[in-house]
Amino acid sequence: MDILKLADEIINGRRLTRDDKPYFFFTEDLKTLCCGADKIRSALCGNSVNLCTIINGKSGRCSENCKFCAQSAHHCTGIDEYPFLDENEIAEDCKRNQAQGVHRYSIVTAGRTLSAEDFEKAVSAYKKLHAECGIELCGSHGLLTAEQLRRLKAAGVTNYHANIETSRRNFPNICTTHTYDDKIRCIKDAQRAGLNVCSGGIIGMGETWEDRLDMALSLAELNIKSIPINALTPIKGTPLENTRQITSDEILRTVAMFRFVNPDAYIRLAAGRAIMENSGKQAFLSGANAAITGDMLTTSGNCIRGDVLMLSRMGFEL
Repeated sequence: MDILKLADEIINGRRLTRDDKPYFFFTEDLKTLCCGADKIRSALCGNSVNLCTIINGKSGRCSENCKFCAQSAHHCTGIDEYPFLDENEIAEDCKRNQAQGVHRYSIVTAGRTLSAEDFEKAVSAYKKLHAECGIELCGSHGLLTAEQLRRLKAAGVTNYHANIETSRRNFPNICTTHTYDDKIRCIKDAQRAGLNVCSGGIIGMGETWEDRLDMALSLAELNIKSIPINALTPIKGTPLENTRQITSDEILRTVAMFRFVNPDAYIRLAAGRAIMENSGKQAFLSGANAAITGDMLTTSGNCIRGDVLMLSRMGFEL
């Protein structure tokens, strides 16, 4: 496969599908693959980058048994547990992040969904943020109903986050308290509600390269335009605590592959950037053009100021 020729074809309108069986991504020379991905990113997305930050709005005691998650009640990780945060505390945090240059702010809550009381708190918080902060708002509250998603949209939320996590085949190996189809239903309901969807997953959970490719293709089929790629940081107390840590080269190959399959999306570096040198600088030359920055949920994140400085020096526009 002439990977640079393929990059030109994608720039000119070609889109890869399952029928293409693009397994060559698994063995293609990494440097050439990353070069092609960066070429696609530059041609179809330009040099602008998008930074988002999140606040853990409600922590711990999640009913779901996702094997990677420190917040699951099924695991013993010693994580802090607290109820839905006060909306004034959330607003102050949003303003601090906005002042540092982030483009999007998300409230993330642990749990399969929100209780009726917590959902009303979320709606009130989003209305306050929409009125007081000039920033895009994103919600991540599990498997909400179609009506709840419409209410979030009316409250000023522009984006909804719902990771598919992995491939359809591998999903039951990671979680059994909800299904892959539950995720797809939520994503489609959010899109019908007029929300932009942010959806990606986690690599390094024991999946195959075929699983990673399947995830990239599924996201393209769902027309997802913001795709966070997390690299598993094994957390003590979870079933994946002894999982081999993924390598930097595996992350770069994944990022580049996702760019070829989703050429005009924001490919967003998320958890696990510490695995790579210089906060994942090379990934931004391999197809990535977005990042979650600041304090992450249960793994150490990246300093907003440091990300802004690094990306500006690289020639990206914030």
